[in-house]
Amino acid sequence: MSRADVRGEPVEESEATAPGTVPGPGAVRSPSPLWSFGLLRSELLITFRRWRTLALLAVLAAVPILVGIAVKIETSDGSSLGGGGGGGGGGEGPAFISQISNNGLFLVFTALAATLPFFLPMAIGVVAGDAIAGESSAGTLRYLLVAPAGRSRLLLTKYATVIAFCLAATLVVAVSALAVGALLFPVGDLITISGTRITYAEGLGRALLIALVVAASLVGVAALGLFVSTLTGSGIAAMATTVGLLITVQILDQIPQLDALQPYFFSHYWLSFADLMREPVYWDDLVKNLGVQALYAAVFGSAAWARFTTRDITA
Repeated sequence: MSRADVRGEPVEESEATAPGTVPGPGAVRSPSPLWSFGLLRSELLITFRRWRTLALLAVLAAVPILVGIAVKIETSDGSSLGGGGGGGGGGEGPAFISQISNNGLFLVFTALAATLPFFLPMAIGVVAGDAIAGESSAGTLRYLLVAPAGRSRLLLTKYATVIAFCLAATLVVAVSALAVGALLFPVGDLITISGTRITYAEGLGRALLIALVVAASLVGVAALGLFVSTLTGSGIAAMATTVGLLITVQILDQIPQLDALQPYFFSHYWLSFADLMREPVYWDDLVKNLGVQALYAAVFGSAAWARFTTRDITA
């Protein structure tokens, strides 16, 4: 006998998976790869069709527009903007904003630098925190587990969906900034942080690489949010806790007395993507950043799996 689960996928019922029961972590399952792809596709569609998700993406897309308009107004009389310090992982923002009026492609780098400390990770925290807890508070989690996915496969699908949102959110910022920059400012060859000139095509390639690095810089927050989401049955509580932890870590990252611990904070090397605009590229902080993100993904991903595969599902 078959019926449709809450994701619209056909589910075969058996004695091992009776109606109204939630299989435990040791239940025997044999879902096909095609079914697993369907589950991932369904999760992606549900996530990106939510009004909350669309609102978050709209806010992210608006940031480059506001920055571009502000710079255009500020430089309309022919004056130039002052730049900040150099790039790197020490917490100083890259000196890209002073270059926007000369080349609109720099708006991409400025917008990513402006959204990475708060807007991007906050959006990721909302989506990750709601991944499991939101299903539980809506009463759909136990029905998802009736389907032949298994807890591990479902958790992995949820995490893959959050990672996809990380990439989508970053690309939304980059594409919006690229369009606004080309519309409001001249484009052409770029001057790197090191003072060398590169072609516009190479600048576009580096912009894409920077966007991918920024997306990869958020996998630690995604894993942390997913872990928090397995600890509670309230989606709002999980989202608030994840965002609260994000703010707390960034505050701690600015306290000089904690300099020995700061290299292990997931946000410490976020702005190291500026080193991709050096000639030659300075890789040290970039590698450290990716290593820290991989560590957070491994630790909190494992903790999320251990919690989710052993907890009692009542909703």
